[in-house]
Amino acid sequence: MAQFSVNTTRFDPYKNFKFRVKWDGKYVAGISKVGGLKRTTEVVKHREGGDPSSSRKSPGRSEYEAITLERGVTHDTEFEKWANKIWHFGAGLGSEVSLKDFRKDLLLEIYNEAGQVAITYKIYRCWVSEYQALPDLDANANAVAIQHIKLENEGWERDESVVEPSEPTFTVPAQ
Repeated sequence: MAQFSVNTTRFDPYKNFKFRVKWDGKYVAGISKVGGLKRTTEVVKHREGGDPSSSRKSPGRSEYEAITLERGVTHDTEFEKWANKIWHFGAGLGSEVSLKDFRKDLLLEIYNEAGQVAITYKIYRCWVSEYQALPDLDANANAVAIQHIKLENEGWERDESVVEPSEPTFTVPAQ
């Protein structure tokens, strides 16, 4: 069983706005939103003929929901390159899908307010099931153009080798 270090002085939960995503050993630029990590386990109901009129319940198959990544539109083509491994229009018969490397493992790092890695999740065997290159464009709007990818995955787990950091403290000089 893993041992967690405990910071007995921290009472505040981590914020949801300090994070980074890494794939292929590199941080992905500009990601502004990551969908939640959610796992659902089916309930299997069963009973024996002599049991009372109520069912017993046990766990069945577990499913991991798709994760959406969003970022502002730039010249960075990482989302598009990955999406094209699933379906590259015009690549030629038999070349539309890159079966060898269309899946990637991801790291999702959560940071504390001081910019220290506090929690990391490993997300396994992801692939792009939906790609939006551009949003609806509106000449009357005042917004950033956002692109997104939807990632199917086969599970995730917390990286228990990442321990809670010792938070920095500052001394204020006397005046």
